Amino acid sequence: MGKNIVILNGSPRKNGNTSALVQAFTKGAQSAGHTVTEFFLDKMDIHGCKGCFGGHSSRECPCVQRDDMAQIYPAVKDSDVVVLATPLYYWNMSGQLRTAVDRLFALEEGDGNLLRGHNRASALLMAAEGHGFEDVLLYYNHLMGHLNWKNLGHVLAGGNGDVGDIEGKSELQQAYNLGSSI
Repeated sequence: MGKNIVILNGSPRKNGNTSALVQAFTKGAQSAGHTVTEFFLDKMDIHGCKGCFGGHSSRECPCVQRDDMAQIYPAVKDSDVVVLATPLYYWNMSGQLRTAVDRLFALEEGDGNLLRGHNRASALLMAAEGHGFEDVLLYYNHLMGHLNWKNLGHVLAGGNGDVGDIEGKSELQQAYNLGSSI
């Protein structure tokens, strides 16, 4: 039975190296019979978390803010796998992805925790000019532990500064294989 996979693509480039990883992963996942929904966060209106603790997980829109996260909340609630895709910016995830991840906290508030556990899993796809992934991997592993999500693995593609640098590299096949292995 196919899984429901949500990809949060935090790249600002629709046709960049991170998006190439997302495309390869998606092809692999779809070849295995899974349904994939991608959110290209850079083109969405998503505001930063206010830290107000006013969210309620059981509401249709669990956050007090009304923006494009309203599209993401139901998809994440119904997902089996959440893929975080991002370029490496200053040894961390992009601001687009970090903002969306912060806002997912609303699913933990109020009437019940609809984010942690629930037999959910995650994978990480990253492209970067350099190779310094250690700090973001530490954060990602802590996040997986907090959420009690199974870590399915990651594809870390260093040495990709310009758009298209990733073409022909083994990380694209790794992303496809990760998608098809779910």
